[in-house]
Amino acid sequence: MLQTLGEWLWWDRLWLPGNLTWSALEDSEGRIYAKASHLYAAVPCAFCLLLVRYLFERYLATPLANVWGIRDQIRLTAEPNPILENYFSKNGSQTELSVLPGQGRIQVWFRRRRNQDRPGLQKRFCEASWRCVFYFFAFVGGVLALYDKPWLYNLKEVWEGFPKQSLLPSQYWYYLLETGFYLSLLFRLSFDVKRKDFKEQVIHHIATMTLLVFSWISNYIRIGTLVMAIHDSADILLEGAKVLNYAKWHQTANGIFMVFTVLFMVTRLVIFPFWLIHCTWVYPLERFSPFFGYYFFNFMLMLLQILHLYWAVLILRMVYKFIFSKLEGDDRSDEEEEDSDSLKETNHKSHMNGSGARGRANGH
Repeated sequence: MLQTLGEWLWWDRLWLPGNLTWSALEDSEGRIYAKASHLYAAVPCAFCLLLVRYLFERYLATPLANVWGIRDQIRLTAEPNPILENYFSKNGSQTELSVLPGQGRIQVWFRRRRNQDRPGLQKRFCEASWRCVFYFFAFVGGVLALYDKPWLYNLKEVWEGFPKQSLLPSQYWYYLLETGFYLSLLFRLSFDVKRKDFKEQVIHHIATMTLLVFSWISNYIRIGTLVMAIHDSADILLEGAKVLNYAKWHQTANGIFMVFTVLFMVTRLVIFPFWLIHCTWVYPLERFSPFFGYYFFNFMLMLLQILHLYWAVLILRMVYKFIFSKLEGDDRSDEEEEDSDSLKETNHKSHMNGSGARGRANGH
């Protein structure tokens, strides 16, 4: 049964156009083609990147955070309370808490409990620093892999000779680095900073991994490298703006964020749909009839585009706040905002202690 399933999964008609078979993509005459077995290297690459990330955050990002005065606030721990813990697990939002009777100590408990789930400022700084550095080097690598290729300047060249396009060393290393990175993000999902768009981030990572794997196996490598490069270009500025915001260089961070907004809108809402998706949707039909792999690849690209539209709305909301009110963090997550609850808790605690002292003095 497994053999039958495997034969169906790798059926030529699913993934290759026309009458081509997988045998057409076997290495010959000095030409090397991408193979599924090459992707096994992405797993050790992901673990290597996790090790590099650990060393980077511990020996570079954390000392830099200390130099810039980025420190975690002291947070008071909520006392164990099974009843409130059960309520928090179901209705832990600020909106839901407003309906609780009694308030007072209960509200303080919920503030402290929410703070326990918030990542510290240094953790957010280190994570943003790592991603900023990675995206920078990945983008530089993408530029080096693409700058002299004809398909960067003429998208019809993407399909010239497809799918019998030999694999270039620069393409191999670029794909290996990006695949390993997104695999490492999947490994770290339960440990990294969680935002309001956590589910969308999971969908994005899975869709990206699916596209990377499929485009590699089916030799959609030329268009794959273009997609990766335009995504990395904007992500550098986003993570850089976060780093500077955590360091309280707010004006510089806001300036970079505005540049990021423009670049995001151009790359994700203009170039990606009207250049790259057009390239994968229209140009292939000039050479061969549509097949399952053609529809599958374009479906995954459209899924990414839907996520781009979702994030574009969040970004525009932040720009609106920046222009007309006050931008205090990332709209995607409470964790990206300044954690002011600790200060409120301290003041509330002092007030309660004072009230308690007066009560004891009055004999209560």
